[in-house]
Amino acid sequence: MVLDLSGAVPRGALIGRTNRRGRLLWSLPKGHLERGESTRQAAVREVSEETGIDGEIIGELGTIDFWFVAGGRRIHKTVHHFLMRATGGQLSDADVEVTEVAWVPMPEIAGMLAYSDERDLLTEVSRMLRDTA
Repeated sequence: MVLDLSGAVPRGALIGRTNRRGRLLWSLPKGHLERGESTRQAAVREVSEETGIDGEIIGELGTIDFWFVAGGRRIHKTVHHFLMRATGGQLSDADVEVTEVAWVPMPEIAGMLAYSDERDLLTEVSRMLRDTA
């Protein structure tokens, strides 16, 4: 999760993807490891690709494991989430996998996220922000 910490209230960059039923689902940016890449490098790259925002990792938020179906096959995915501070770039939905992107004030993020396991990470985000303040 990448945060804009420049204002009075931190904002997180969320991505919206349209599901098969045409519903827009908001989530945290995430992706896959490329050959020779660490989880930290992948997180920074994926956030940049999916949101247009460059970020610097503050710390680890946690890992989420889930299953999904694509092309008639069940696929297992493990996602390592990191908290990042925005360092540059411009919010953009140029990635073909992303329908929309938005800066969302921290108090509103839980209400927008489609997945409960991502909402659970917000507790760690709040703790880390308190600890680094």
